[in-house]
Amino acid sequence: MDKKQVYGLVLIGLIFTVFTIFNKPSKADQEKAAKKATNTASAKVAGKDVKINVIDTSSVESKDSLVNLTKKQVSKPASLAIEKGQLIRLENKKLIVDFSTKGGKVAAVYLKGFESYDDFKDVKQKSRALNLFRDGDAVNELSIPINGKVLKTGDLGFTVKEKTKNSIVFTLTPSEGKTIEYEYTLKENAYDLDYVINLDGFDNKVDAQKVQLNWKASLRKTERLLKMQKQVSTVCFMNNQEKADNLSEMSDDDQVAEHKIDWVAFKQSYFSSILKSENGFAKKGTNFRITNIKEEDSRFTTHIKDYSTSMNLGLSSLSHASVKLNWYFGPNDYAVLKSYDSGYDDILNFGWGVFRWINLFFFYPIFSFFASSGMGIGVAILLLTLVLKLILMPIQWKQFVSSAKMRILKPEIDELSAKFPNKEDAMKKQVEMMSLYRESGASPLAGCIPALIQMPILITVYKFFPAAFELRQRSFLWAEDLSSYDSILDFGFNIPLYGDHMSLFTLLFCGATLAFTYLNSGNVQQPSQPGMPNMKVIMYIMPFLMIFMFNDYSSGLSYYYFISTFISILLMVVIKRFFVDEEKLKEKMAARKLEKSTVVKKKSKFQERLEQMQKLQQEQKNARKK
Repeated sequence: MDKKQVYGLVLIGLIFTVFTIFNKPSKADQEKAAKKATNTASAKVAGKDVKINVIDTSSVESKDSLVNLTKKQVSKPASLAIEKGQLIRLENKKLIVDFSTKGGKVAAVYLKGFESYDDFKDVKQKSRALNLFRDGDAVNELSIPINGKVLKTGDLGFTVKEKTKNSIVFTLTPSEGKTIEYEYTLKENAYDLDYVINLDGFDNKVDAQKVQLNWKASLRKTERLLKMQKQVSTVCFMNNQEKADNLSEMSDDDQVAEHKIDWVAFKQSYFSSILKSENGFAKKGTNFRITNIKEEDSRFTTHIKDYSTSMNLGLSSLSHASVKLNWYFGPNDYAVLKSYDSGYDDILNFGWGVFRWINLFFFYPIFSFFASSGMGIGVAILLLTLVLKLILMPIQWKQFVSSAKMRILKPEIDELSAKFPNKEDAMKKQVEMMSLYRESGASPLAGCIPALIQMPILITVYKFFPAAFELRQRSFLWAEDLSSYDSILDFGFNIPLYGDHMSLFTLLFCGATLAFTYLNSGNVQQPSQPGMPNMKVIMYIMPFLMIFMFNDYSSGLSYYYFISTFISILLMVVIKRFFVDEEKLKEKMAARKLEKSTVVKKKSKFQERLEQMQKLQQEQKNARKK
């Protein structure tokens, strides 16, 4: 190309630019066009009369304005990139899905029967479908390497080949003889959408094994506290070894697939988008990324995170290739996810290992039974707590008896501490204490072991309630939504480490914990060695720290902890007053001690080792003096 040709092309470009600027519609004309009445038109497509509703992308609400899609627009070639597509809507009893001619993508998804928290709290507003993402928030595109370049379909204009009540077919001809076709089919009463990709006419110069499907989305805020949503949202995936994995929930993270992948999920607190391949995504080239939105970003207060994945479609040929996929857009409800029989329920963060098993096979069945019986959700939590306390009653009984024995022995333990005040005598003191415990039938571990047995329950519950979909937007007493915090006072400003509100269930829970600590403080021994932490002080500090830790947490969780601690206090009082007589227990321990002291008993191996260590310590001490 010589200089004259270059100058000519530049001049033509300038002419077109000036022409576009002067012929651009005015703002008034644009607004007038956007306010046109809703119309529908019949278009002859592929030999059929098809009724196509196209939604103006300038509106993002569930009631978008409609414009006509003419036959000319349907058949217009769309091989060039376009700035803005037209939205076409399909819906069933569960979903509203908007598709865009730009990229032939799923542009927006609304879930019927659910509301965002902002809509839920506005009782005057008519119920609106919950929006997972809107046009501009998401893209699904093919990435096809051709002649050293990469064809990406995300910005290309697709045409509508066919549309029915519950399905739509988009087609694209990037070059002569080559076609890309997307088939979307919405089921009648389900949360999933069938998605088929058809590729035809691509020659052998295209490496089929490098064809990627890129899926990106920025999911929108749906719950009360965006900060808590961000802390549990991430990308999850299942490999063909039936092993689920996920990226970090707290920080930016990315990962490359180590196995063939069955499905990928963009998970947030109570809703997810899951893309599954019938034949799986190939390992090579498949990767995942989660990115936190920065504070300076305008989306920081409206969106959760940026999700991204690139998946190798695992094709062997592109002459007549077809890939069958399925998209789930729905709630993180265990029963719903489990019904798909694809391991989708593994995205629920019910804990790991034994904690997850306890949740799935103990807490969830009991709680879902109570919750589905028609009773209030707060009553269901109360009944679950009572069932658990009845099961743990023998353990708590054992723990209380052990505590009573330690209280009885406390004066003698204090005498031993006074008898061996020096650090050098620690071994002698330990031998004497072991002898005291053996003769009296008491053991400090007898109280620790029941507490350790109950610890998994505490951790399990901590994971269960924030993940339980049944709590979402369910009210109880003053709490309007048990899946979020309950506020009895909004400050209007933020207190560092505490927040901008006061949660009453958290205060009740921490108050009950403080009372329980006070009732058990007599059993806590003071540190006998210098530098050792004072456990009694730590026990009193913990309830106050929990006020800050749990203020933003699920009020259902704080309510459970409050009820559980309150019942423990009642059980302790009942056991002490009606079932365990400390005076009789004291006499029984004294009699045992007397009996054991008159019987020559072989020393335990542990006691023998202590005495040997004491003897060795004394010898080393004498050697240092020399």
